[in-house]
Amino acid sequence: MTKTQQRSTRPPAGATRVRWLIIWVAFVGLSINYLDRASLSVALPFMGEEFELSATQEGLVFAAFFWAYDACQLAAGWYVDKVGPRRSFTLAAIWWSVFTALTSLARGFWSLLTVRFLLGAGESPAPSSAAKVTATWFPTQERGFATSVWDSGSRVGAVIALPIVTAIIAVFSWHAVFVVIGALGVGWALVWWRIYRDPRQHPRANAAEVAYLEAGGARTAETDPEDARRIPWRSLFRYRTVLSMMFGFFCLNSVIYFFITFFPSYLVDERGFDLLELGFFGAIPGIFAVFSGWTGGLLADRAIRRGVSVTRVRKTVIVGGLAGGSVIMFAALVPEAWMALALLSLAYGSLTVAGTGIWSLPGDVAPSSRHVGSIGGLQNFASNFAGILSPIAIGALVDATGSFVVPLFVIGGIALVGALNYLLVMGRIEPIRLTGDERGAPRQPVGA
Repeated sequence: MTKTQQRSTRPPAGATRVRWLIIWVAFVGLSINYLDRASLSVALPFMGEEFELSATQEGLVFAAFFWAYDACQLAAGWYVDKVGPRRSFTLAAIWWSVFTALTSLARGFWSLLTVRFLLGAGESPAPSSAAKVTATWFPTQERGFATSVWDSGSRVGAVIALPIVTAIIAVFSWHAVFVVIGALGVGWALVWWRIYRDPRQHPRANAAEVAYLEAGGARTAETDPEDARRIPWRSLFRYRTVLSMMFGFFCLNSVIYFFITFFPSYLVDERGFDLLELGFFGAIPGIFAVFSGWTGGLLADRAIRRGVSVTRVRKTVIVGGLAGGSVIMFAALVPEAWMALALLSLAYGSLTVAGTGIWSLPGDVAPSSRHVGSIGGLQNFASNFAGILSPIAIGALVDATGSFVVPLFVIGGIALVGALNYLLVMGRIEPIRLTGDERGAPRQPVGA
């Protein structure tokens, strides 16, 4: 990269910074999104007297969320590209907030399973909306940190779920948890609708900021290649890059969703944590993961600004993060709780670093801005098979073996498989190019 190119990676003097306001509002939305889904995993150990669920039934309840969440991903990605993140994010937040509040009315296994299923449907557009926002509002050299910001909402949501949910339960009851969190989501939806516009339409973004975004590779309709706009959605399945993204994200989520579902139960049942210890010490891995993700995103952006290829940066982040996440298997073997927490923190932090790279990929490889949400939906669709399978498998293995040792070794091994996939299967990370007739129907994948 030349000195002139290096200078062009910095925003010009006088450029507004609306993009950072937008991404931090998106961060709050994703925090509430994950607070909604994580609240049940925190509350469930203290709902046993009313529900009397086995570990297998708990796994089924957790998985019900992902049955709907995953089934809707393909349509959700397409929908985000069709209507834009302003509308998709707002409507999704209202939907998931309503069904979060309705969780307070559940009275047994089937009612709990049903409301979690409907909650999953409402949350499905959220990550693709955030990925679309990042690709639209950030140039390539800022996309890593921007992605780490909104993606860290998943960790923050899980972290704050522990003290918030346990405090509400201690003062009131588990029913109040879901009403309060549902109200937060509706409030955020109104803020998002008010604040979000695309760059050229945003009243607070000046011409200097818009020019900086578009020159740096922000994916907007104004900068799309004309032929790329006509690429059919179904053709995306033809590419090794997209298929590798789908499989690799499945491997990452196989480990991540342990923290979202069974992590509190692990601390209570395996390590003997009481309510106070769960609320305090249980937050440590998530806090560590938040700062790890931000650090990884900043370092990735710095490397790209210095001229390191996007392919090398993204692969280093993702492969290294998945390899680090595999240490979760050793948490099952150490004798002391603090040792387990240290290993779990390292694993969660490493996986979060990998996640920032993975969620940067849709903006990196999409052939046009009209495909960013769709590709995000594709990889999230595949990844959340882990949300369906992993909780059931973990619950069944805990029931069969009486501990978390075998489940942790299994998901740690899956993390290593994911690392090898990104290292050996995925090719160069660059916008997908297709050849086809004038209507955009592909004949032969290029660079697949």
